[in-house]
Amino acid sequence: MKHLATILLILLSALSAHAGSQGARAPFSENPTVSNVKVRLYSANTIKQLNISIDLGHYNLYATDNGSDELLEDMIGDGRSIILRSEGKKVHVSVNETDYGTFKSVRLETADTACILCLNPANCKQRTYEGNLEISTLKNGNLLILNDVEFETYIAGVVQSEIYGNQTDIFRIQAIISRTWALRNMRKHAAEGYNFCDHVHCQAYLNRCIRPDIMLGAIESSGETLVDSTGALIETPFHSNSGGETANSEDVWRAALPYLRAVEDTFSYNMRQSNWTKIISRDRWLNYFSKTHKIDINDSTNLDTLLSFTQEHRKVNLLGVPLTCIRTDFQLKSTFFSVTVDSTTNDIILLGHGYGHGVGLSQEGAIRMVSLGISYDSILQHYYTGAILYHDPYANSGYVADYVKKISQIIEEDKNTKTQVHSKKNDWLGRLFRLRDREEREEIYIEEEQDNEKDWEYDW
Repeated sequence: MKHLATILLILLSALSAHAGSQGARAPFSENPTVSNVKVRLYSANTIKQLNISIDLGHYNLYATDNGSDELLEDMIGDGRSIILRSEGKKVHVSVNETDYGTFKSVRLETADTACILCLNPANCKQRTYEGNLEISTLKNGNLLILNDVEFETYIAGVVQSEIYGNQTDIFRIQAIISRTWALRNMRKHAAEGYNFCDHVHCQAYLNRCIRPDIMLGAIESSGETLVDSTGALIETPFHSNSGGETANSEDVWRAALPYLRAVEDTFSYNMRQSNWTKIISRDRWLNYFSKTHKIDINDSTNLDTLLSFTQEHRKVNLLGVPLTCIRTDFQLKSTFFSVTVDSTTNDIILLGHGYGHGVGLSQEGAIRMVSLGISYDSILQHYYTGAILYHDPYANSGYVADYVKKISQIIEEDKNTKTQVHSKKNDWLGRLFRLRDREEREEIYIEEEQDNEKDWEYDW
């Protein structure tokens, strides 16, 4: 089975490699090839105990203490429960009824081609991930959980966590901007021993990609990133909905970037997050500006502005107060709002547009554009002014085409069996590798063996 794992690794490594094109310097030239990344899971939660089960394939369980590695169990599969618990500065390990004691760190390594772990923390929602898992403790005694995973598998998980939709180009667009961001920020958490966290501080990565259509979009974007005129990877911020107009980068952050310019965005109208309303008491609204920002609210001009502020186009300040501060302090969905007064209650009504910081790509705008048949590259260039869609010449188009074909086949099969309840063994990942295995072994596909797990556990 490792033969197929090697094939996939070659593919995924090639998808992340970058080289020069048309005279521009190669993007991410400091680290041209990325195969695996380490992502901290449950980074926004306090985890003291973690229960792990195997949804697909087998894992080997290793423990490290006093500088030496020890294999505790090999080929752990379905039916086995791994319980990890923080004990001081160490991790206590047990598997079903077997207690192995405490260790400095623990590692679960894949033993098959297609492997899926199911994570059940004591106080958080269950998640599933592919790849390896590394667990140790932090200074405060919480568990540090790292997913050591192939880069493109991570990107697909990010796409699933960050955007909704049902058209391949939506996922392709998100994959391109998520890949570009990740390659540019590969060392964001280097001092802490990993690449990214799974929260909005980096990119949301709340589960493995469980939908083949999302993986299809991610794979179709293989080797694609966004660069500037010099070939350097650009910053690719995105938000849920612009409200009809995106923002200049310097209006939200400090740097004025040439590819993050405000653009009209009518595509974001009439979507889920297009409009919002918030009611605030008059006293709270006025006291905020008076006490926090020292605005003289007894001045009639100031008072009139605070009670009738409008934004036909995005503004930066309200009486010198940054709208970004107002958004944070009142927990608003965006800075794109106008102010009116309820004639009955005298409350302040904020009529807002959009959701998010407003810089870069509007996800719901992109969703609308895809539905109108606008090409994915045109959509990216609409939101990132002057950016160039870079196609990596080293991305292996043959492998990409093969995986696109196989996943498309799985999607088509799912459409024809909507009422069928799929087991964990029928996960698209396992089905993909069963198809690959059969082709490698030149075997004839036997429908009755589809649910037979042994059908794809082959000793190469």
